[in-house]
Amino acid sequence: MIKEFLRRLFLAFTKNTRIYRYTNIYASANIGKNCVIGSYTEIGDKVRIGNGTKIQAMVFIPKGVVIGDDVFIGPRVTFCNDLYPKASGAWKVSRTLVEDGASIGAGCTIVCGITIGTNARIGAGAVVTKDVKPNQVVAGVPAKQIKSNWKHE
Repeated sequence: MIKEFLRRLFLAFTKNTRIYRYTNIYASANIGKNCVIGSYTEIGDKVRIGNGTKIQAMVFIPKGVVIGDDVFIGPRVTFCNDLYPKASGAWKVSRTLVEDGASIGAGCTIVCGITIGTNARIGAGAVVTKDVKPNQVVAGVPAKQIKSNWKHE
């Protein structure tokens, strides 16, 4: 408990990152500056999170996920890290990349081994099973393109 308090204090003062209560962040995770991490969030072993990223409550980010700068991750988003998980034996962790400026809506599931491109948008509740190109908007189960060349105005 004291170790968690000291971690929060360190991040708050050295990186201006705000971590809300009841989070679980592995010691090997790398979190950038000016981030916000919501309550009940799990950030796994060797996860990298860029600067200015906002992660809402109840998000699960396991080993193998890399998140860029200025990314928004809505509440209850789940990232997977193994296509064929099993109860015993070795897992094969697949890398998932979320590039700068991407936005992932509430309740999404992100299957491992994909890339979500720069400034891409994922609609709430989507199940993303394939790469999402930069500036593309996807939604649905499974996620399908609903708009391309999206630009924030």
